[in-house]
Amino acid sequence: MAAQGLTIGETAARSGVATSALRFYEAEGLIASTRTGGNQRRYERSTLRRIALIQAGKAAGIPLEDIRTALAALPGARTPTKRDWDRWSRRWRDDLDQRIATLEALRNRLTGCIGCGCLSLRTCALLNPEDEAAELGAGAHYLEEGPDDG
Repeated sequence: MAAQGLTIGETAARSGVATSALRFYEAEGLIASTRTGGNQRRYERSTLRRIALIQAGKAAGIPLEDIRTALAALPGARTPTKRDWDRWSRRWRDDLDQRIATLEALRNRLTGCIGCGCLSLRTCALLNPEDEAAELGAGAHYLEEGPDDG
């Protein structure tokens, strides 16, 4: 590590994130760098923790905007702590549970119906006779609940 901080290549190697992603995260205000006299990026070691948090959030399906909001709330752009992650993960848990339920329902119904009321599959006539799902509005209404689960 250079005395001035980690180069973009060193940061990419340490974090496992492509340099293009680091540039994107910086452009989005998720991480920050300083510049050398030659205009090269330098990242503090603490940036690695922010990147790890971003990657963990992305892997869990947390929208980047939610991650950005959480990181922006840190005083003085400080490094996230375990306590920060605990707080954020509790807040995001309900959303994750909902997405998990949707994915499980989709997996369980995948071979029978896509749940959208489009009547494009032969079995839709069984699950959505007379296009009853249209009364529920747009969207895939039968993913989490079948027509008889109400």
